[in-house]
Amino acid sequence: MCALRRDSVRYTMGFAAAVCLVCAVPIATAAVLLRPTQQENQRVDRLSKVLAVAELVGPDETLSRQQVLDRVAANIRPRVIDLRSGADVDSIDANSYDQRVAARDPSRSRPAPDNAAKVLRLPNLAVVYELRDGDSVKALILPIHGYGLWSTMYGYLALAPDARTIAGITFYEHGETPGLGGEIENPRWQARWKGREAIDARGQLRVTVVKGAVGPAAQDPHRIEGLSGATITSRGVSNTVLFWLGPDGFGPFLERYRRTNPEGTS
Repeated sequence: MCALRRDSVRYTMGFAAAVCLVCAVPIATAAVLLRPTQQENQRVDRLSKVLAVAELVGPDETLSRQQVLDRVAANIRPRVIDLRSGADVDSIDANSYDQRVAARDPSRSRPAPDNAAKVLRLPNLAVVYELRDGDSVKALILPIHGYGLWSTMYGYLALAPDARTIAGITFYEHGETPGLGGEIENPRWQARWKGREAIDARGQLRVTVVKGAVGPAAQDPHRIEGLSGATITSRGVSNTVLFWLGPDGFGPFLERYRRTNPEGTS
């Protein structure tokens, strides 16, 4: 068999395929080997946001991985709950359970009913984080997600011990427009949520994001001023919060919690 000429199409294509194969093997191997580390880094980053919304880390404070884990272990108790009933599920390790992964698994999730937040699937089980001081619950921290203008926004909503009043909100992943919808990450906008009454004494969802200025929480407890120039993103955040506080989200858990923990104690 004669050798291929180096200027032939077959030689060029064969050489390119060989280079691709040689490069692809180490890249694929590295991706597989590094995946557990990447997943752990993502978990720790989410936990750092739990600390942030619980006000256990300052806005300018940077924590190492171990500091995040230590501070979470000292102050935060994760609980796995059945999303439909709100009851605790003690057979699942709350520290290793990944709610986002479960939501993509048909055997561990279900289609969500039609909703304004555009949540497509609901995990059967979810994680609730408790900020604790001894036997007292100082805040309930709920993972939330919903669609904004361009992307699904992932974050955490903190409720005061009464399970009605908002204690904080934060987002850790989204693809909204920088300087506009991306301002959902701005601490000044997030501070507008603190002290607002999400659920009234009758158990009705009341919180909403609106255009224009609103009063302080004491005089205007149910409304949050939206982001300037980002009406759709603001509406998406509002829809997201309402969905996850409602009957298809953490509503059953919150109702059960208020019945059994009226003072926020275990």
